[in-house]
Amino acid sequence: MAALLGVETGWVWLRDAESGRFYSAAVQSLPPYLQEPVRMTGRSCWCLELFQSGQLTARNIDVVECSRLAPAVKSRQADLTHGLRCHASVPLYAGDRPLGVMNLAMRGWRRLTRQELDLLTTIADQVGVAIERARLGVQSVEHARADERARIARDVHDTLAQGFTAVALHIEAGLSHLETSDEAGVPLRRALDVARQGLDEARRSITSLRASSLDSRPLAEALSALSRQFTADTGVRVRADIADVGPLPADVESELFRIAGEALTNVRKHAGAREVSVRLDSGRGRVRLTVADAGAGFRMRGARRRGFGLVGIEDRARQSGGRATVRSAPGHGTTITVTIPLAPARPAT
Repeated sequence: MAALLGVETGWVWLRDAESGRFYSAAVQSLPPYLQEPVRMTGRSCWCLELFQSGQLTARNIDVVECSRLAPAVKSRQADLTHGLRCHASVPLYAGDRPLGVMNLAMRGWRRLTRQELDLLTTIADQVGVAIERARLGVQSVEHARADERARIARDVHDTLAQGFTAVALHIEAGLSHLETSDEAGVPLRRALDVARQGLDEARRSITSLRASSLDSRPLAEALSALSRQFTADTGVRVRADIADVGPLPADVESELFRIAGEALTNVRKHAGAREVSVRLDSGRGRVRLTVADAGAGFRMRGARRRGFGLVGIEDRARQSGGRATVRSAPGHGTTITVTIPLAPARPAT
């Protein structure tokens, strides 16, 4: 789009459907003034206000002065703005549903030609369709995961749990008819203990599959929402690479989500980074969460004490049976990796 209009700079705001907040979803060649994350938070600005009020529509694309650049323009800091002061604001819709705004920044003020307006309108429609399809695809996967968890929980309840209950009742009935001195009582009581242990394990599995510690959302969906919220609040863009790790125990999902939140809090407070990545993957019997930034970093050796955030991350990982590793160096950012082993699946019988 920037190339078609003969401009260098552009950025896209998308509206998070869950929170209603706007976050920076894509940028290209931002001037130094807008590269500071504080300038690109989801706070209100003129183009977003026009979009939210319904005044910015596909038939009303125009060039507006950028209120985020205005302070630097007013103080004549051309080295920070690269001479930019205005942008064409292109609303993005999926049908009648508002998605966000694409801005293409210009060095001066000029009216868009009818050909440019038609081109922007056509391409904006295609961009809106692509965004909506991507979101629906993600939602479809997450809903399928949630449905699968619910199905497995029902199957465990209707088969294993009910079976162990029936076995335990039959053994108890048999024991009630035995004499105290009957030698068959010892193995039967052992079988009863095993049946009860199996029933407890089945109940724990059901609770784990049905737990809603993440507001009834799968971990991947919760991490994506957390990333969008962080970008809206701080202006620091989050690159989320969330693999399909399948259903995890609810306590593991909960701890990983809290660890990711604490790691992002550390980025906001200490890193001074402009971008951070959140990656979730699994394999070889473990699930791994990685949060990395290219911020200030710190010296690992000789540090007098570790911050409460890092200590909390390490404690949470340990409580889940895993471990957290931290790599950092001054000027080279910080990478936090949490690895939690997963219980091997029981072979079918």
